[in-house]
Order: sequence, then C-alpha cells, then structure tokens
Amino acid sequence: MSYFFPGFFRLGELILLLLGIAVVIDSLLAYSKHNGIFGERITSDRFSIGDSNKVVIRLFNHYAFPVQVSIIDELPVQFQERKWIRKINISRNAGYLLEYFLQPVTRGEYFFENINVFVHAPLQLVKRRYTFAAKETVKVYPSYVQMRRYQLLAVSNRLQEVGVKSIRKIGHSMEFEQIKEYVRGDDNRTINWKATARKDGLMVNNYTDERSQQIYCLINKGRVMKMPFAGMTLLDYAINASLVLSNVALVKQDKAGIITFEKNLDTFLPADKKPTQMNLILETLYKQKTEFLEADFEKLFSAIRNRITNRSLLILFTNFESVESLLREMAALKKIAHYHLLLVVFFENTELKSLIDKKAATLEDIYIKTIAEKFAYEKRLMVKELHKNGIPSILTTPENLTVNTVNKYLELKNKLSI
Repeated sequence: MSYFFPGFFRLGELILLLLGIAVVIDSLLAYSKHNGIFGERITSDRFSIGDSNKVVIRLFNHYAFPVQVSIIDELPVQFQERKWIRKINISRNAGYLLEYFLQPVTRGEYFFENINVFVHAPLQLVKRRYTFAAKETVKVYPSYVQMRRYQLLAVSNRLQEVGVKSIRKIGHSMEFEQIKEYVRGDDNRTINWKATARKDGLMVNNYTDERSQQIYCLINKGRVMKMPFAGMTLLDYAINASLVLSNVALVKQDKAGIITFEKNLDTFLPADKKPTQMNLILETLYKQKTEFLEADFEKLFSAIRNRITNRSLLILFTNFESVESLLREMAALKKIAHYHLLLVVFFENTELKSLIDKKAATLEDIYIKTIAEKFAYEKRLMVKELHKNGIPSILTTPENLTVNTVNKYLELKNKLSI
C-alpha cells in the first residue's frame, strides 16, 4: 500500500516491529522450560495378530499455560503409516492420555521408534519440537485375544455365544467321575442301585467325557496357503484357529500338539496337557516362517506314522483349488486316515462368491461368472470326494474358520469318534 500511499510505510514498519516482538515473546514462552513437555509410550510387549491392540501415549504439560501439541509417533514399518499425526490441547500443569489402536496382519517383531511432540506457543507463532527416545520391540503373536475369549467361554460352557453349536451326545462316555444324588432330568439308566440302597434317595453314576485324547493340528505352510484374505494370509488364519482349538482341547482335558510342514516336516510338538503346553504352542506358532514351497504329503504321512503311535484326531489345515490337486494328495490322505481320524479343513474362495452374486451385464461378465461357478462347484465336489473316501472335511470361509473347526471337534468328541 505504501507504494501508492507513502504514509502506510511507517505503519508497515510498526506492524513488522510488533510481529518481531511477538515472535521473541512467543519463543521465550516456548523455551522458558527445559522440559516443558514429558512424553512416553505405554504398550504391551506383545500384540495379537488381526486384533485391535491398544497403545497409549502419556503426556504431561509442565508449562504455566495451556498448550496445543501435535504428536507424531514413529510406528513400525509393517504398518506403512506415513501420515500418522494427532493434535490435542493440554491444560497447564496437567496430563493427557492419548489412546490409539493398531491391527497387525503379519507375525514377527515390530520396532517402534521415537515420539515427536510439537508444542505450539500461546501466540501460535513458534513451534518447539520435543523428541522422546521410545524405541522398543513388540512381538506379534497369533491371535491370543481370540484364544482367551474362547477359553473363558469354554470354561463356563458358553461357547454357543460365539456360534459354537450345542452338540447332542450320542450315548454317553463310560469314564466314571462320581456318584451323586438324582435330580430331575438325569438318565434313569445311570441309577446306582447299590448306592441307592445305602441312602434314603436315588443315587446315580455321573460320567464325563473321555479325556486325554490326542489332538494334533497339522498346518500346511505351502504355496496354497499364501492366498490373502482381509489383509492376512490363509496360513495366518490357520495358525489362529489352531491356537484356539488347542486351547479348547486343553480345557476339555485333551492333549494338544502341533505339526507344521511344507516340502519337509518343519515342526513337531508332541501332544500333551501339561500346564506349560499352551505357552509352548504359542511360541511354536509365533515363529513360523515359510518359503511357500509345494507341500509333500507323503513325507507328512511318514512322519506321522513314525512319531504318533496312538490313534489321534488330526486336523489338517490346507487348501485345494481344483479336484485334480486333491486327487494328487488323496493316496497320502487315505494312508493317514487309515491309522488316525483325519479331518481336512480347506477354504472357500470368497472372491468367487462375489463374482457369482454379481449381475452379468456383458458377454465377458457371463463368461467370468460361468468360470467362477465352475470353480465353486469343484469345491463342493472335493467335499464329496473326501466323504466318499471316509475322510470328514470342512469347507469354510476364513472368517468362520475358528468357529467351524471348534464345532467339528466337539461333534467328533461327543460322538466318541476319536
């Protein structure tokens, strides 16, 4: 303006002088304390894959005035989060707990770096940066959050709340537990007449499920398990389901073990029900890595034949995309099923279902939909082929894998089929 009206130049100089003074005052306020802001990260030493894991950043304002702060937490590279920032206001001499959640989709070690806090001075002209050394390593395990939820429900016999069916028993186990007083609803066939003769009321024998049965989860780590679903691979879903199933089996007083394989047998954890077994299973599944090679079922049969002497329930987590791929492994599966009760668990292709449900608008859409229906039909043929050879199976979507597997385990156990 002073170019046209010279009198404004003095006003511009005055405004510039006032701005300079304000910047100096703002700087003095921002740097008036050596440690104006305190910050630290509070998190668990391990995360659960596929679940929301809470992270807390604790801040404290030592300034004598309220401040606006911007927080940038340097997250592990696995999250690929480059724009993570949070802005909050903190009152003078007050603290603040900033909570956020992370959902890892791969197992392994995650490295957190420093916490950067930018403090805005009262006049919003100066910003001071604080860097807090907060480097730490967090291990991402299979979904122990899901495991604990199922464990609590299994202990209180409330598995129906997560979709696990209440299975009607066929007959009853002959494993005696105790003699108790008769109550309405007890089976009349279990009345103990000798104990009744010694008492004033009816007494019945109480039986419990057979225990100490061996349950092995066989996890195929081959190429077919690399297919992604909701950010995780089928292998990760199989590992999560194995963890939950092993925990439920231990709650039911059965012995749980783990076998992982691909081209060669990778891990063999013998079935047991000792108190430390669950931790051994968790540590075994946490460190599973794979080159995603083709799995060798013949070597799997050889290892099972040599190492598992008692008849056991073997739950095989694998995947077949065509009937031909199933028939190639059928000979080995039949050999395993000859000595043990084998349950084959494989996956529906959810992308195929979305293609089938999609309305065809062009000739190309009709072609794609027809091919998708052909592959979906082959999945149902695989179930029939396994059933024809006396091998029970589960065809499931990844999200329903855990519930369907636990259902089938309880069904087989109540039928005394193991």
